[in-house]
Amino acid sequence: MILRRDRAMTAVLIMLDVAFHAGRSGTVSAADIAERSELARRGIEPLLQALSRSGLLESIRGPRGGYRLGRPRRDISLVDIIEAVLNTDADANDGPQGALFQKVLTPCWDKFDQKLITQMGKTTLDDLVKQAESAGLKRPLAEPITFSI
Repeated sequence: MILRRDRAMTAVLIMLDVAFHAGRSGTVSAADIAERSELARRGIEPLLQALSRSGLLESIRGPRGGYRLGRPRRDISLVDIIEAVLNTDADANDGPQGALFQKVLTPCWDKFDQKLITQMGKTTLDDLVKQAESAGLKRPLAEPITFSI
């Protein structure tokens, strides 16, 4: 079930940050992502690792290292991102139980969840980047301009 999963929303935010700030060839550091998202760096590291293992992010080492998209943003749907970070055991029985929950609420939530998954499968990172630009957010320059004499 993906309806209101903080881990899933954070993963989408991380991917959007990389798509928006890294451009086509640049990289973004984990520290910068954490700062812009107002999250603890150690809190997003497991998500960055999961996204890298799935191939959605590429981790670059070195002084100009960081993260960049592993595929073009138009080829990454929100469902791809969420599936990369949600554990299969996330639906463990640690929440509510009982007849009303099992026979009424769970089937209802499953229908909502399926509709949400369908819509998120149609939404790409490219759509979100365009939405950010439409909202007036400015993307950084690819490379700072430097002069030497």
